[in-house]
Amino acid sequence: MTVPTQQRVAIVTGGSRGIGRASAQRLAADGQAVVLVYGGNKDEADQAVGEITAAGGQAIAVQADVADEAAMTAVFDAAEQAFGGVDVVVHAAGIMHLSTVADLDLDQLDRLHRTNIRGPFVVAKLAANRVRRGGAIINFSTSVMGTLLPTYAAYTASKGAVEVLTRILAKELRGRDITVNAVAPGPTATALFLDGKDADLIDRMAKMAPLERIGTPEDIAEVVSFLAGPARWVNAQVLRANGGMV
Repeated sequence: MTVPTQQRVAIVTGGSRGIGRASAQRLAADGQAVVLVYGGNKDEADQAVGEITAAGGQAIAVQADVADEAAMTAVFDAAEQAFGGVDVVVHAAGIMHLSTVADLDLDQLDRLHRTNIRGPFVVAKLAANRVRRGGAIINFSTSVMGTLLPTYAAYTASKGAVEVLTRILAKELRGRDITVNAVAPGPTATALFLDGKDADLIDRMAKMAPLERIGTPEDIAEVVSFLAGPARWVNAQVLRANGGMV
């Protein structure tokens, strides 16, 4: 496959569904070649790649556990082999476990931390060493950092780690012309958010924002597109994409 010299190449974890999938599609529409990383659902990943290529974009799918350094190293290798390098890394993969602190299952906490803390550090470590000059690293936090909703303590604590990682990594990459930012969505219509919530709860959460609606994956992908391309003077920031909720 021949890739134009100036074409940017993006790795998107969690790219088979939800915000990751919308971000991969948006970056492909922006002209970037995309390596879509998925955890286990090959059918959804292949479908996402098919939609991108049918629209005239370039994409491949690679399976990997984001907390496995060897597996993620293979993802970066695949990106370089297929498209010549890596310019953008969007780390959208994550899991959620909701519980009060008093009732928290510590095994679930360990699982959450493996994906939501070790995973971002694995991806950031590789990105710091392999993203080309002029590139961008984009992590994901949550707007619950501001709302501090009950039952979200474990999940939000893991995202607090991501915010600190983001800001410090930006400083560590001084002189490399690589931006490092995080997006912190509010309530967004993804399976991760909607699972286990009834219509009344979703409606109440929608009313928390002045725009009085739940966000869409495409809303968040628009922010990712900005950070991955034109936003060269935005660095070490957390953008709260939540319709004004906090």
